Amino acid sequence: MSVLEIKNLQVSVVIESGNKEILRGVDLTIKSGETHAIMGPNGSGKSTLAYSIAGHPKYLITGGSVTLDGVDVLEMSVDERAKAGLFLAMQYPVEIPGVSVSNFLRTAVTAIRGEAPKVRTWVGEVKAAMSSLEIDTAFSERNVNEGFSGGEKKRHEILQMELLKPKIAILDETDSGLDIDALRVVSEGVNRIKESTDLGVMLITHYTRILKYIKPDFVHVFANGKIVEEGGSELADKLEEKGYAEYITA
Repeated sequence: MSVLEIKNLQVSVVIESGNKEILRGVDLTIKSGETHAIMGPNGSGKSTLAYSIAGHPKYLITGGSVTLDGVDVLEMSVDERAKAGLFLAMQYPVEIPGVSVSNFLRTAVTAIRGEAPKVRTWVGEVKAAMSSLEIDTAFSERNVNEGFSGGEKKRHEILQMELLKPKIAILDETDSGLDIDALRVVSEGVNRIKESTDLGVMLITHYTRILKYIKPDFVHVFANGKIVEEGGSELADKLEEKGYAEYITA
């Protein structure tokens, strides 16, 4: 059992006129096997939460704490957070020219496991994961995210997650830019990984369409830098019907 615990997290971003407060005291606990959907309007701080946990240097932690299994995450470097079991699937994955997908994946897995996987075992492992995500094997020789479609980028993120086997995965608008078929494949991949590894998931989204495939145990409404309402899947249905207007007004 792993536990990601966020207590009174306060985060600012540096702008020309000084520091702008984004997160205003976030409390959230995610345990192994749980799926938490974070929903809210644009600019509410959802992605800031994701990138702050991952260690993006743009964000300044001004208060609160984040721990993974009781260990202070905020004191870790970005790579240490990944090795500890945190995974971030980015909304806009970056291109890495000159680095093939196969080399990228093997290097990442070697760093996580502490030793390079045996070639014969590794090839079979990658092929099985790619097949499950309906990815052509020729994909492995392409440069990371270079010229990838939106669907290819998101499938690649889930491929990484399947091979790295993190404890807690933060999925930042994984449904963004996906057509119906890609959404199904990506969602099935998340569900498969969760079932096989007892993964804890923080799923950030604007819409309920991905929640039809990835069923949340908890739904949290984000507005003005904090969680303003919590519930089960019925809360997502309410948001689908009424939108975020009442939270923005409040």
